[in-house]
Amino acid sequence: MDPAQAFLSPRNATHRQYEALRAYFVDQLPAKDVAQRFGYTVGSLHQLAHQFRREPDRQFFVEPPRPGAKASEAVQQRIIQLRKQNQSIYDISEALKKEGVLRSPVAVDQVLKQEGFARLPRRKDDERPPGTRPTVAERADARALSLEPRTIRTKFGGLFLFLPALAEMGFDRLIGKCALPGTRMVPAAHAMRSLLGLKLFGTQRHVHVMSAVLDEGLALFAGLNVVPKRSFLTEYSCRIRPDRYPRIMRHWFDAVSGLGLEHGRSFDLDFHTIPFHGEDALVEKHYVSKRSRRQKGILAFLAQDGEKRFFCYANSDLRKDEQNDEVLQFVRFWKRRTGKLPEELIFDSKLTTYANLDKLNRRGVQFITLRRRGPQLVQQLFARPRSAWRRITLEGVSRIYRTPRILDDRVTLDGYRGPIRQLAIADLGHEEPTLLLTNQLRRSAPKLISRYARRMLIENNIEDGVNFFHMDALSSAVALKVNCDLQLTLMASSLYRYLGQRIGNGYEAAKSRHLFQDFVDATASIDIDGRAITVQFQKRAHNPLLVAAGFGETDVRTPWLGNRRLQFLFG
Repeated sequence: MDPAQAFLSPRNATHRQYEALRAYFVDQLPAKDVAQRFGYTVGSLHQLAHQFRREPDRQFFVEPPRPGAKASEAVQQRIIQLRKQNQSIYDISEALKKEGVLRSPVAVDQVLKQEGFARLPRRKDDERPPGTRPTVAERADARALSLEPRTIRTKFGGLFLFLPALAEMGFDRLIGKCALPGTRMVPAAHAMRSLLGLKLFGTQRHVHVMSAVLDEGLALFAGLNVVPKRSFLTEYSCRIRPDRYPRIMRHWFDAVSGLGLEHGRSFDLDFHTIPFHGEDALVEKHYVSKRSRRQKGILAFLAQDGEKRFFCYANSDLRKDEQNDEVLQFVRFWKRRTGKLPEELIFDSKLTTYANLDKLNRRGVQFITLRRRGPQLVQQLFARPRSAWRRITLEGVSRIYRTPRILDDRVTLDGYRGPIRQLAIADLGHEEPTLLLTNQLRRSAPKLISRYARRMLIENNIEDGVNFFHMDALSSAVALKVNCDLQLTLMASSLYRYLGQRIGNGYEAAKSRHLFQDFVDATASIDIDGRAITVQFQKRAHNPLLVAAGFGETDVRTPWLGNRRLQFLFG
């Protein structure tokens, strides 16, 4: 080997930096040539030169310490001695640090592996040496709830705005009718109130339980001494029998209707695929619109009030061979709960079949849906003379394309008795016309198109449920069953809509996220005495709206809080 190569071919980063800087500053070589010789970019070389100008006394020939470097014989024997006392690598690292020897837990682990030591079994907390540890919360127990006079501070103060509605509907009686599982420590109503409180606060499930387990306000909302841990919440959703969820939905719908929650006349219907990332072969593949692909998932049917923007029906126990008839199930549900049929249903082309459209039409249910555009159908539309199209103006629609051209025809479909109205709409920003099918034969075309345009992107319509209420969080720390999570989303959605209806002033149709940011996401101090629980909110810009809505004069009894009166004060 040529001895000169020991200098011309650096073997480590420090040597390479030295030779590059020497060539640049001493030999005065161009930066481009130096960078090419030593494997740098020109920018990296300039940065290296800049750092050297700031630290010209830098030592190049001191070997930097390597992580996990081999310990000296004395330190090695000390590590072995401490391991024989059943100390962990972290305990050994701390013990050596006190003796003036710096060894990281990784370096200690390497020494022990070389000596053939196995890993220690996981120890209980009381077996570990003294040190800083997380505070351990008590076990959730409704019997241990203390209502002794005191003042507590909570970041969940806004949740108490929902308590008047829960008390008025008789939440405990409602859950009792559903025959949900419960224990003496955590009754069914208290468990559901814990889950509902976390759902109402709109915090992601993988962070929101254990970080709030010591918050007394959240526990007080649930009627417990502490909120249950994530293991209990996960296990509880598995204990609820599947046949209980339709019962929960029916009783909840009747309860919120009894509160005076207003319903609109038009409903947006759609399927939403909740992605599943496990290996369960029984889970079918469904189309995920936001990913534009098919993947394993749980298919959920959602019905949202198109005017009031809250979910009023959901079902996740669906198979592919059942999904076409789910729209008829929703119609039956609405008829039984309200005594009348829904006036108008809006959905896309994949929701149901033409035969089911005929059934809706014969029952007197109005609908608007898309029609799939086959190549032959598109060719027929383009073959129509330009004079057959007429231009209309869309009113009250915030979009660029407000003056589309339309063809308004009567067509026949396989499985649909009689003619059905078809609207072909061009100049909407798409290359091909959009096709709408409806049994509303006399309604003006601009009104029909404007109504469907409000739900053209279904992800925007169900954004509250998917994003704010975290319906897609199947792999979170609190792994709720999908049907349990879906029912909690229905409950939370309607409570937010009832809160917005009560506040008024433009909040009647506001999204849940908007209501959360303005009213619910509020810290508060809670005063408990022998007769009342007083929630004192900090001064906020929107507090006058709560006072005007009657919250300042609220005086309700909360049975799960010892029948103490609940009242609010606003700073």
